[in-house]
Amino acid sequence: MALTRRHLREKSLQVLYAFKLTGDPIEQVKQLQFEELEKKDDRKFCEDLIKYTIDNDEKYETIITETVDNWDMERIALIDSIIIKMCLTEFFHFEDIPPKVSINESIDIAKDFSTRNSGKFVNGVLDAILEKLQKDKLITKKGKGLISSKRHPVS
Repeated sequence: MALTRRHLREKSLQVLYAFKLTGDPIEQVKQLQFEELEKKDDRKFCEDLIKYTIDNDEKYETIITETVDNWDMERIALIDSIIIKMCLTEFFHFEDIPPKVSINESIDIAKDFSTRNSGKFVNGVLDAILEKLQKDKLITKKGKGLISSKRHPVS
C-alpha cells in the first residue's frame, strides 16, 4: 500500500525528532519507523528527506536565523525547527514539489504536531524564506509551478 506524501513527511518528522532528542544513531531510529514502508519509492522519499535535512542542518539554521530577527534557534520549538528544515530540504532537493505545496504541508503538520500558534509561525517563516530565496534567484519556478534549484551552497 502506497502511503500519502503527508504520511511520509510525518514519518520523517518523527524520525528526525527522535534522532534529535535521543542522539541515537539515525539508522537505528529509522529502522523502527520504517517497518511499515513497503514501497521502494516511499522509503526513498523518507530517506532523502531525512538525509538532506540532517546534512544541511547548520546551513538551514543560518537561513532560519537570518529570517527570524530577534529569535535565537533555542527559542524556536524543536518540532517547528525540524518542520521548517524539512520544508527547506524540499525547496532545494525535491524539484517535483512546488514550494507552496511544501509550505502548506509544513503548516498543516505544525498544526497537528506542535503548539497552537505553530502553524502561523511556520507559515510566516517559510513565506519569508521562500521570498528571499526567489529574490536571490536561489530557487526559481519552472513550468506548472515546479521549481528548478540553482546551484546553492546547500548540498
